[in-house]
Amino acid sequence: MDRATEGRQTRNAERTRRAVLDAAVQVILDKGAAVTLAQVAAAAGVSKSGLIHHFGSRDQLVVALVEDTNERFRETVRSHLDLSENYPGKMLRAYVRALCAGSAEAATARDFTSAPMWGGLYTIPAVVPVMDENAAWWDEQLALDGISPERIMIVRRAAEGIAVAAIYGEQDGRSISAARDLLLELATEGTFRTPL
Repeated sequence: MDRATEGRQTRNAERTRRAVLDAAVQVILDKGAAVTLAQVAAAAGVSKSGLIHHFGSRDQLVVALVEDTNERFRETVRSHLDLSENYPGKMLRAYVRALCAGSAEAATARDFTSAPMWGGLYTIPAVVPVMDENAAWWDEQLALDGISPERIMIVRRAAEGIAVAAIYGEQDGRSISAARDLLLELATEGTFRTPL
């Protein structure tokens, strides 16, 4: 097989894999974690055998989906890093910005913060170590930031809660923006000031 053919096959495989992962997120968000490979294949526009070629089993698909969602969220947070901020809390502030951003990041935040999605997936034994590794990665990255663990926990969990409320339409843009600003201030060591 020549390099051009090999390159096309690789690109096609990557496109199919991406289509399956994107479809799996949608199907799981719509129907819950008990989805079948046939449902995901139909949503992705591929055959069930084509899906199995990329992901040998439902559990392998779910593990790949969790890994992909975790990595996409990490990339979203990295895109919100402000390298001009040369003081503690840089990564925590990027985390807040990613979760409390406008509608552009709504899909990533939705995938990351969907309790029904993640709760159901935790019943699959192979998912637990992936999620534990992701949680440990975030704990490590945020701890390197130079902010107290207590402050990290409060700001992090508040940002996640705001993202969930925004997804479910419980917060408007103004209240999300105000909450984001307060959390960004909390994500900076020092005294927290209540806005006038």
